[in-house]
Amino acid sequence: MKWVKRMLDILLGAISLGLLWAVMTIGVFITYRILDIADLTVEGSIAMGAAIAARGITAGMNPYAATALALLGGMAAGLCTGLLHTQLKIPALLSGILTMIALWSVNLHIMGKANISLLRMETVYTVFENMRMNKTSAIITLGLIFVLAVISILYWFFGTEIGSAIRATGSNPHMVRAQGINTDITIILGLVLSNGLVAVSGALIAQSQSYADVQMGTGAIVIGLASVIIGEVLFGRKNFYIHLISLALGAVTYRIIIALVLKLGMPANDLKLFTAITVAIALSLPVLQQHIHPRKKSWKEVD
Repeated sequence: MKWVKRMLDILLGAISLGLLWAVMTIGVFITYRILDIADLTVEGSIAMGAAIAARGITAGMNPYAATALALLGGMAAGLCTGLLHTQLKIPALLSGILTMIALWSVNLHIMGKANISLLRMETVYTVFENMRMNKTSAIITLGLIFVLAVISILYWFFGTEIGSAIRATGSNPHMVRAQGINTDITIILGLVLSNGLVAVSGALIAQSQSYADVQMGTGAIVIGLASVIIGEVLFGRKNFYIHLISLALGAVTYRIIIALVLKLGMPANDLKLFTAITVAIALSLPVLQQHIHPRKKSWKEVD
């Protein structure tokens, strides 16, 4: 029974953390899948969200207001990347790297030091803890609310005219420009929206673990990509709404996998290597499947 209880605790802990990272995963999806951009700003904006929320809470700000402020900070980071890429014509990958590097210093200035403790501070989870929930249950409850709200809002937004233009920009920018739409604006909007969500995720994670650290964004882009790919492979993407749900499930599944791998004895130092290998295998699946099950040529192709 003790073993079952221990496994249940590990599972619930992984689910709670996965729901918070799901918000970041959806942000990564916007740039990686919709805009077709590998945006490394994520590694700086997730730490920025944590830094802003932590600094605000320790200064006496309402935790929900501090989280909203983190959203604005992440959106500003995305705006910087968007302007570097669209106005200064710096390649998207390099623009993200430049912003990420700049955010390291910005985050240190925001916090005033490398990390901030939130122990015994009021957080967004305190309301649920006051309802006699334990911390894990409070995180799962609020995480689920946030994820469902984000999915619903994005499903509505990407069905609007401007949202459809952003989706079309990643698929066929030449066609979008031919329709008279300014693709610079749609790219900037996508980056702003993406990094805003990533920063909110950082704020929620910092409050769940009771501290913010300037290095917490290291490897975030790989974790986001792993969650996106796991979600798409395991849960599918029949339509846009299902696709968004699969991203959240992918983030939770990734965290469960990591928790189980650690339980089986993998050294924590090898987690980044494990994640990188997982992403590499997942990204190469189409090529591997083609080699394992080569597509037969039709008679037209033979001719």
